[in-house]
Amino acid sequence: MKPKVEAKECIVQGIIETQHVEALEVLLQGLCGVKKEKIKVHELLLKSGTNIGISPSEVRLLCSLEQPEPLWTVSLIGGALKGAASEQVAALVRNREDSKVSSNALRFFYALGYKLDHELLRVGFAFHIQRAVRITVSVTSVHKIPKLHAIDEAVPVAPGLQLVEVSAPSTSDNYHEAVQAISAFSEFLSPLLHLSKPGVTTGVVSTASGAAGSLISRGISKLT
Repeated sequence: MKPKVEAKECIVQGIIETQHVEALEVLLQGLCGVKKEKIKVHELLLKSGTNIGISPSEVRLLCSLEQPEPLWTVSLIGGALKGAASEQVAALVRNREDSKVSSNALRFFYALGYKLDHELLRVGFAFHIQRAVRITVSVTSVHKIPKLHAIDEAVPVAPGLQLVEVSAPSTSDNYHEAVQAISAFSEFLSPLLHLSKPGVTTGVVSTASGAAGSLISRGISKLT
């Protein structure tokens, strides 16, 4: 019997000033050659107590609000690659499992003893491109929700800035290939933003204004 191959996610993140998001969209449109996908996701982070299993755990419930009927997904994000193996790759490699669930999922996890830790609202867009692996680039404004489920009262966590994530699914067998693919793709975005492992602060690119102006005025064709 073959051992189970763990599903993993390879990801890098960065921030971009909202004033340059239009230029980033132009760049991504040219690189990916497909229309953007709108994002409006209500994210709920649930944490368990020590009475469930051996140690506390957490799950993320994601509710996509872009469709006529909300779509629910449960996301289990596990530990990241550590040690020497982690230092040798340019992206964060972590376990991740996503599964579609019904609208009763929140009630189900409450019944299991999980408690709501916090809620976020992510609004923006995403592009997908197939290279050696399927790469997803999301650009979102992250909002905190001050009252229980009150998404209409959400306020930006960092006004004037948006979160950019470049990610790709992988397994324990091929994560090196995925990391190489997103690292190579990220180079195309370097005129506008720095991308690094989540948790590593890089700030905004000082030359982004010039690059953004060039993209908007000359179009993507001269840059690819």
